[in-house]
Amino acid sequence: MTTTRPAHAVVLGASMAGTLAAHVLARHVESVTVVERDALPDEPRHRKGVPQGRHAHLLWSNGARLIEDMLPGTADRLLAAGARRLGFPEDLVTLTGQGWQHRFPATQFALLASRPLLDLTVRQQALAPANITVLQRTEAVELTGGEGRVTGVVVRDLDSDRRTPLQADLVIDATGRGSRLKQWLSALGVPALQEDVVDAGVAYATRLFQAPPGATARFPAVNIAADDRVREPGRFGVVYPIEGGRWIATLSCTRGAHLPTDEEGFLPFAQNLSHPLVAELLRDAEPLTPVFGSRSGANRRLYPERLEQWPDGLLVVGDSLTAFNPIYGHGMSSAARCAATLDRELGRDGQLDSGAGVGRRIQQAIGATVDDPWILASSKDIDYVNCRVDAADPRLIGVDTEQRLRFADAITAASIRSPKASEIVTDVMSLNAPQTELGSNRFLMAMRADERHPELTAPPLLPEELALVNLDPAALTPAAARS
Repeated sequence: MTTTRPAHAVVLGASMAGTLAAHVLARHVESVTVVERDALPDEPRHRKGVPQGRHAHLLWSNGARLIEDMLPGTADRLLAAGARRLGFPEDLVTLTGQGWQHRFPATQFALLASRPLLDLTVRQQALAPANITVLQRTEAVELTGGEGRVTGVVVRDLDSDRRTPLQADLVIDATGRGSRLKQWLSALGVPALQEDVVDAGVAYATRLFQAPPGATARFPAVNIAADDRVREPGRFGVVYPIEGGRWIATLSCTRGAHLPTDEEGFLPFAQNLSHPLVAELLRDAEPLTPVFGSRSGANRRLYPERLEQWPDGLLVVGDSLTAFNPIYGHGMSSAARCAATLDRELGRDGQLDSGAGVGRRIQQAIGATVDDPWILASSKDIDYVNCRVDAADPRLIGVDTEQRLRFADAITAASIRSPKASEIVTDVMSLNAPQTELGSNRFLMAMRADERHPELTAPPLLPEELALVNLDPAALTPAAARS
């Protein structure tokens, strides 16, 4: 009697992408093995395998809804653990290159928490099914099989150095930015993958602070962006509420700007952003950690679906496939989109060995679902000075840079003052609408005809919010605007 479902799948990496992929795989195969290099903590702790984990994160509503569909109750568990649900744009005070964003009524949302809490909450439920086994302190060494089909993976126990072959009907690479996929494929005789890279040289520095009493529940998130009309390296700063009554403050810059990684330089950098709001919030706040820095913010995309023959039995998801500048908050939502696509496509076929080329078709579908976050991040970063580009995507090269910049400025200028334009841009940035919506007739009409609110001259903070954090509104308003 033949089985109606594949016997075994192996997922490389217990990242957000890996755990969600393993969870949906468990619905379609007899058993799933997750191979993870780290020892996975049973409480919210940072680990080496999540290099961006110490910086500010948000889970956009598109990703949150997809995860909720896969893992019912996730949002409630996060909120019970102290995460914050923010309505966008209402619960965000943001300064763009075109001015302050009006806090229009929320049309989308995001969940804010530390990355360790987000990972742990998802992982505990995602890996709970009885047919999922997790091999910790274990790494993938090589793929087995040939250029037409991958049949498994050889893994190495980091403590004993013992190597073990794992046979599999399907192997999924979710090892992230450090993936060795290109080397593994080369060893199997698979042609080199096409790759696009847009690297603005983004650096990050993050520190946790004790927030004023009640601020993490009633004070908005703050985002100070670079003035992209000025042809100089970008400088950014955010303050997000997270669990434990804390603020997470992340400062960042693009190539050519100096980002301090010591405590002495942290506040002065914030003071010299395009507005001092971040520095004013942190000036009297109690620091809880040293400053943590990193420089792994390049946008990078592989195109396995473009090969004439992609080996069956192998799929690539998450940062192994498409890695983004984390400043846009699309990584976790993209991981959820990959898992949801995998679930849908496996449900359509019923089994992986239903014919040659099934893996390539599934990989094409996964590539399509990460296209929007890819183009949103890369097309934004490509316009920063000193950005290094090695790409063949026609949407990124061979286009009129000045025309693109002018249109981007027009989008921002409309969205910060027009409720309808703001709603559409928020839908796109939260991945609830395709990025092509920004060129639609509906959006163009909103830009031209919708009522525009007056330009704001100071952060749109309410008196009770200012009182909560003991801020003097005069210190946040330019002298010219007060006179």
